[in-house]
Formats: sequence, structure tokens, C-alpha cells
Amino acid sequence: MYFILIVLAILLATLFSAFSDLTNSPTLTFFIVIGVFVFLLLAAHKVSKYFEYDSDGVQVVIINKGMLLSDYFNYREHKLEFEKEQLIGYKFNNYFIYKSLVLYLTSRHGHNKTETFNVSLVGRKKRKYIRQSLSKIIKHNRTIKEQMND
Repeated sequence: MYFILIVLAILLATLFSAFSDLTNSPTLTFFIVIGVFVFLLLAAHKVSKYFEYDSDGVQVVIINKGMLLSDYFNYREHKLEFEKEQLIGYKFNNYFIYKSLVLYLTSRHGHNKTETFNVSLVGRKKRKYIRQSLSKIIKHNRTIKEQMND
């Protein structure tokens, strides 16, 4: 990711000369180039998150943490551990650049809770496996609930 940002900085430096033909003011050109770079940096910061899913055992563990500066600052970590019986449903949202996983859970007190995770950098195949695992958990939960009602 850092490599891409460095390449973008070099690219924007070359674009600086291209924008200088567009405007006569070097200050305006500088702010245009810096604005584009800051926008791209913020977009990369928002989208680039590490995702880990583990459904072995009784609990499901999902970890989502930032890729940029995550070695030094752990402020972007979102970790969720829940029992498989708490899962009600899930949904994958697919926006243009951003993809998210929304989990619907019940708390021990019977309240519904929603948790959202960034899965933008997770491959299609891994999302398919996550979908299969979550569907299997929900199906098992429904079977148990039906058996309890009978």
C-alpha cells in the first residue's frame, strides 16, 4: 500500500506540470494536486482494512483492522467474538469501491444488535466461503429453534 502511495505522489508531481497549463497560478495548481492526493489517501485509508474470519469451535471470531500504520497504532481494530447461537442473519453490501459485511446478532438479554465489517479487500472466493459458513450457522440455529418449539 505504501508503494502505491509513493507511486501516486510521483504521478501527482508529474501531473503538477500538466495542471500548470490549465491555470496560470502555481498556488492554485499546487492546491489542486495536493487536494487530489489527500482525497486518494483518505479513500485508501478508508478502504484498506485487514479482515480475518474464524468460525471453528463454539464461537465466531471476526477481526477487522487497518492496514496503514496498523503496526504502530491499533486504533482501527474492530474485533467481535460471539457464540454461533447469537447469529440471526447477515448481509453483504457491494458498493462501487467499498464492500461490507453486516451481521445481525441477538444479545444475551434478547436485544438485536448490528455489526458492520469492511471486506473490500477480501477476495470473491473467500467471501463465498464466509457466506457458506454463515448460512450453515443460521440454518443450524433455525433447526435448533424449531426443535425447541416442538
